[in-house]
Amino acid sequence: MFKIMIVEDDLTIAHVLRDELQRWQYEAVVVTDFNTIIEEFIAEAPQLVLMDIQLPYFNGYYWCQEIRKFSQVPIIFISSRNENMDIVMAIQMGADDFISKPFDLTVAVAKVQALLRRTYDFNDAENFLTHHQAILKLGESKLQYQEQEIELTRNELKIMELLFLSKGEYVSREDIMVKLWEDESFIDDNTLAVNIARLRKKLTAIGLKEFILTKKGWGYGLNKGEDSH
Repeated sequence: MFKIMIVEDDLTIAHVLRDELQRWQYEAVVVTDFNTIIEEFIAEAPQLVLMDIQLPYFNGYYWCQEIRKFSQVPIIFISSRNENMDIVMAIQMGADDFISKPFDLTVAVAKVQALLRRTYDFNDAENFLTHHQAILKLGESKLQYQEQEIELTRNELKIMELLFLSKGEYVSREDIMVKLWEDESFIDDNTLAVNIARLRKKLTAIGLKEFILTKKGWGYGLNKGEDSH
């Protein structure tokens, strides 16, 4: 499920957007502290941001630039400031699209869907799992992080699928091996360790260092915190 972060100080609009996005099976979170937007962005790790221009403390242009210093996550501005210069400024600051207020909810959702599709390039929009900003494409045996992507072997894909489904909780080595045995991958503890080591090397190469954690004597889990760079 894609997570969308809504940065809008008109809470009526923010909640209407949240409810509509949830109706379309998106996870939507509404920012309420407009002085800690970067901290919330890092904590929530959304796949898309909807951002108003006029905000308390700093405007949306400022926050867009701050996000762009470390992330290429898609950003759509939502604003009543819809002169051509405002739209040009939004794009120059790093936004990907612009929705003018007042807006039709159907149009807003369509823009969100189109941008997610362009950004994450899914043939089957449901055939994926997410953890923070990492996207596991089950149908393609690939893992995508920001603008980079790695190919996964069959065993690597099965391991990552289990870890993604665990939502950051640790999965025992035995459970992982049982899952692989079900798919006729006759894997032992040493072979599992080799697969994990190879996965970690691949993940580190695309900026996901320490993405897989080890619980000594038990098993493996995904890092619950900010993805390490």
